[in-house]
Amino acid sequence: VKAVVLNLLSVGGAFGLTVLVFQHGYGGRVFGLDGPTEAIWAVVPVLVFAIVFGLSMDYEVFLLTRVKEVFDKTGRNDHATMEGLSATASTITSAALIMILVFGTFAFTRVLAVQLIGFGLAAAVLLDATLIRMVLVPAIMHIAGRWNWWPGVRAPRLEAGNSD
Repeated sequence: VKAVVLNLLSVGGAFGLTVLVFQHGYGGRVFGLDGPTEAIWAVVPVLVFAIVFGLSMDYEVFLLTRVKEVFDKTGRNDHATMEGLSATASTITSAALIMILVFGTFAFTRVLAVQLIGFGLAAAVLLDATLIRMVLVPAIMHIAGRWNWWPGVRAPRLEAGNSD
C-alpha cells in the first residue's frame, strides 16, 4: 500500500507541474511555447502514469530488497533502512538521472504531445528519485518501525516434537 501511495505522489506532482508549465504557461518559454496550451490530451496522463508507475516500482524494489536483506540479518529496522538507502542511493540516482536526461530531451522537441509526455516523465522521475525514494520512504520506514514488515515478520516456529 505504501509503495502505491508514494508512486501516486510522484505521478500527481508531475501532473501538477505539467499543468503549471503547459496549461498555465509558467516557464513555457523554456520549451519554446509562445503561451499556455489550451488543454493536455487525454493520452498524456495515461502514458505518463503507466511508465512512471513501472519505473517507480523498480526503484522501490531496488531499495526495499536491500533494506529487507539487512533487516533479515540484524532485525533492526532503523539500521536496515540506513544501510539499504546508502547501498542503493547511487544506483537509484544513476538510473533516474539517465531517465531524466532521456525524457527531458523530449520536452524540447517541436511536437507538443512529445513535449508534454517528456516533461511529465522527467518531472515524475525527478520527484520520485529525490523526494520520494530518498526522503519520504526512509522517513516513513523509520516511523513505521516493525510495521514495515507486517505481516511478514513472524516468530520462529518450533519444530514438532521439540519442546525447547
